[in-house]
Order: sequence, then structure tokens, then C-alpha cells
Amino acid sequence: MMLLCVLPVSGFAQSDDFGTILSVEADKKITKPLHLEVEAEMRTRDDMKTVDRWSGGLSVSYKLLSWLKASAGYTLLYDNFERISYYEEDDGKVKKGIVEVGDPKKRGEYWGLRHRFNVSLTGSYKFGDLELSLRERWQYTYRPEHTVEERYSYFDEDWDGEEHTYNAKGKNLLRSRFMAEYKIKDIPLTPFASVECFNAWNLEKIRYTIGGDWRINKKNIVTLFYRYQHVNDDSDLEPNRHSIGLGYKVKF
Repeated sequence: MMLLCVLPVSGFAQSDDFGTILSVEADKKITKPLHLEVEAEMRTRDDMKTVDRWSGGLSVSYKLLSWLKASAGYTLLYDNFERISYYEEDDGKVKKGIVEVGDPKKRGEYWGLRHRFNVSLTGSYKFGDLELSLRERWQYTYRPEHTVEERYSYFDEDWDGEEHTYNAKGKNLLRSRFMAEYKIKDIPLTPFASVECFNAWNLEKIRYTIGGDWRINKKNIVTLFYRYQHVNDDSDLEPNRHSIGLGYKVKF
């Protein structure tokens, strides 16, 4: 599975998007192996011009063995959807030769909720100051039905004034992430790099991330990272995207 993730990406297209990821996380140790985590996040897209998502999540993790951790969580997503439909072969305008198959047809825009559940297993191994880990995560996301008052018609270059309902949809996904972290002696910095594959019967996208954790003290950590997301499937209407992320984590 992970071999697919390390295949080279075929260049960065000029149409690649750029965004930011800002997050705050709190980690509470209930017992030595049991932890409770709360996280809030905000993302932007369209070269940082548009807020893409707000989210809040709750998760618990338990260290089964010294090298194996299990976790489960729930995240509430509030997304800024931009859903575009495209002309198909049986469309009347295609048959008349006015437009071609694959041309954008209509665009709907709205803020909507999604519910996300996940269960994970993470195995790790240390080689001195270097730690390697592999996380396998099952993820299920449910998007409720939503009706918009109108959509934008690319052909008419205007809003159509007609209601349209987007059906409810559920999606299962397997996320496989390989990560390497290195603790630098005498410096409170831990650089890391990771590759993550998103699979739903086929490889949909890959995320490449590189960054570092700066330990302010034992309870406070600041994270800065760069991420490139390469999309193989447009079913989620996501472009390839470069992102800069900044996070803050506090431990209790």
C-alpha cells in the first residue's frame, strides 16, 4: 500500500492551489496509556482568499504496547462547498454541438456540515533519535442532504434561480501514513516528514508533509509545516494544493 505513496509526483501544475492550515490542540493525560485530545482547525484555499473549512474534533488514544497505539475520534466539519457539475454525452447542448463533454455546467456554493468518525492503529519503532511510524486509519464521513436556492450557469453566465438538492452521501476511506521524526539533542526541535495515502477502492490522493515541532517547554509545542497534496481523483472536487500549516499544542 505504502509503495504507491512514494511514487514521484508528475510535476506541479500551474493550476495548483495554495492555502493555509491553522490549528489548536489540547492533550489531557487521563492515565499513563490513556489520553484525551481536543482539536480545532481552520483552513483556507484559493490562494488564501477563501475560508475553506472550520472543524472541531474529539479523540481518545490508548497505548496497547510500547510500540502500538490505538485511537478513535469524531470531527464536526463546517465546509465552504463549491460543487460543479459538468456536461455529459446525453445532454441536449452537447448533442447540438453548443458545448463539449466535460465543460463546466453549473456551480453551487454553500456552507454545510459533515460528520467524520475514525479508528486508527499506529505502530512505531525507534533507531536512536530517529523514530519511524506507520498509521493505518479507517475513516467514515457523512454529508447530510442540502438544498441551495440557485446555482450559477456557466452557459448563461448568470444564476439560474432554481432550487437544487444535493443528496446525502457517506464515504469510507483508508488513510495510510508513514512518518519519520528525528529528535535533535540539546535543541528543542523535532523535524519530521510524512507521506499519507487516501484510498477508497483506488488511490485518490497523496499528502507529502515536512516540518518541525518546537518544544517551548514540556507542556507547550508549536508546529510549522509545508504540505503538498496531489489528487488522482476529482470526486471530492479538490485540486492539487500547496499548504503552509501552523499549530499549537498544549499538554495537561
